[in-house]
Amino acid sequence: MACASQHQQSVASTVNESELIINGKLFTTFYQQHAAEYKALCFQAYTLAKVRLDQILEQPSTLPLAIITDIDETILDNSPYAAHRSLRGKDYEPVSWREWVAKSQCDTLAGALSFFKYAHGKGVEIFYITNRNEDEREGTLRDLTQYGFPNADKEHLILRQSVSSKESRRQSIAASHHIILLIGDNLADFSDLFDKKSSVERSQAVTQLAAEFGKRFIVIPNPVYGDWEGAIFNYNHKFTPAQKDSVIRKSLKGY
Repeated sequence: MACASQHQQSVASTVNESELIINGKLFTTFYQQHAAEYKALCFQAYTLAKVRLDQILEQPSTLPLAIITDIDETILDNSPYAAHRSLRGKDYEPVSWREWVAKSQCDTLAGALSFFKYAHGKGVEIFYITNRNEDEREGTLRDLTQYGFPNADKEHLILRQSVSSKESRRQSIAASHHIILLIGDNLADFSDLFDKKSSVERSQAVTQLAAEFGKRFIVIPNPVYGDWEGAIFNYNHKFTPAQKDSVIRKSLKGY
């Protein structure tokens, strides 16, 4: 009986370790969907963006003004996808993600739509730089247009073509526009200083660019996924949930 009990404990321990990443995402998704604090943070970010926009508009510019925004967890809420996957004991994977995008069932984040409509009404062009793929263009445009996001067209929706870094896409807009604000949930939405960097390097870059946050960079909270997670796993997309769990446990500070 003792041996059987020890075996059961060992199996339970293994199961718990392999489920940490899934249960963690389920809990953070629950936070995203139900915490009023999350909604308040989104409103706070877009209220600050409006304050900065009004300040910037007081200054003359020789170039057309532009705002660059990310899409997922910045203006569109994909938490139903995360919940769907987590409840089935699974993480993100490309095929199921494409199926979700094709449904065009995203909601909007608090404050996002009203801000971008306001900015567009002030003569500012909105560019959507996303790492969604080209075969997701149709579903993405349906999501944007059904809510009335401004500049929701082929010219302003800039998807990933060959690389995940957004720097070259930002530079192409900067060649003809004055980019006054960048809005995103991932630090790579703002600067190539964050592209594929370690957690330590990302933290150092945040300190280096500290004056830009709340001034030119507006960050939307996303506790569910992002390069912060990729950095922990050295951007190894082949890690299993159990391997990820092991890394997380070793990285946590406790007492």
